[in-house]
Amino acid sequence: MNSTSEAVKSAPVQTTADTPAPAVPGYFPTGHSTRMTNVRRLIEQVATFNTSVLITGESGTGKEWGARYVHGMSQRADKAFVPVNCGAIPADLLESELFGHEKGAFTGAISTRIGRFEAAEGGTLFLDEIGDMSLPMQVKLLRVLQERIYERVGSNKQRQCDVRIIAATHRNLESAIRDGSFREDLYYRLNVFPIELPPLRERPEDLSDLIANILERCRATGLSPVQMTPGAIRILKHYGWPGNIRELANLLERLCVLYPDGAVDIPQLPTRYTATAPLRESDRQEVAATRASGPQPQDIEFPVDGLPLKDYLEKIEVSLIRRALHDTDGVIAHAAEKLQVRRTTLAEKMKRYGI
Repeated sequence: MNSTSEAVKSAPVQTTADTPAPAVPGYFPTGHSTRMTNVRRLIEQVATFNTSVLITGESGTGKEWGARYVHGMSQRADKAFVPVNCGAIPADLLESELFGHEKGAFTGAISTRIGRFEAAEGGTLFLDEIGDMSLPMQVKLLRVLQERIYERVGSNKQRQCDVRIIAATHRNLESAIRDGSFREDLYYRLNVFPIELPPLRERPEDLSDLIANILERCRATGLSPVQMTPGAIRILKHYGWPGNIRELANLLERLCVLYPDGAVDIPQLPTRYTATAPLRESDRQEVAATRASGPQPQDIEFPVDGLPLKDYLEKIEVSLIRRALHDTDGVIAHAAEKLQVRRTTLAEKMKRYGI
């Protein structure tokens, strides 16, 4: 974290007798590690001001949760919190998305539409993945931040805005400035108060708190939460978590679907989480026995576009037949017995698959 954030860490929280501290919001950065304690302290120090905040961190570290916490602790908490993913909206549509447009402003503009700035009036506008914004759009955003006015696309009427800006990115914006893909003047407008969220692998001591928090959210959505054993949590603490909290949340949701109200121990964890973990010998044997029983449901991950079930099952069947033949030195009768099918059935399958 740079010198600006280091300086504000020790700054006292400024409140007045006429300005009661806001209630703690539902969005709360979870964890009691030193780094997360510092993150919460920074958020609480800046929340009551209108200062622009730039939240940085790897994908999946909870940047939007941090932004919602700033908003919920601020004097704007009763107004709108409006998130915009700048990287998910095509560059030619982002201006209309942010500032709105008038009817007939462009092909397809069949009616007047307010933008995100107008929707966030009096509240907070969260600009996620600000590092993906095009240079022309950066110029327009900079003007709004400097002058606090904007126009809808297709209109000359200037509109005042009272919006608190929180931006976030997983990119290194200082590097982007050096290579010419991000404006330095916009960076300094956004980076008034920087907050860096640490990756999950650097705070494994927070894992138990995060698991409890996410499982409660699963319960709130109608799932039946699992009970994670101490052994399973121990193994998860050794994992690198490239997807950070988002990956942890996806894992726990999948386990709740597979083992509702059940206990999840080491053998129930997907292979990726146990493959390089420091397993005890008893754990290693139990995991090996579980894997030997066949493909495990927790290891099946669906691609975004789905998968052809028939082809997938055939691949599993071929793999099991080859394994059975290998274990029985190629004796079909013994392999059929191991697979609990008739010899003729196995022979037919071998012929079909070219084994």
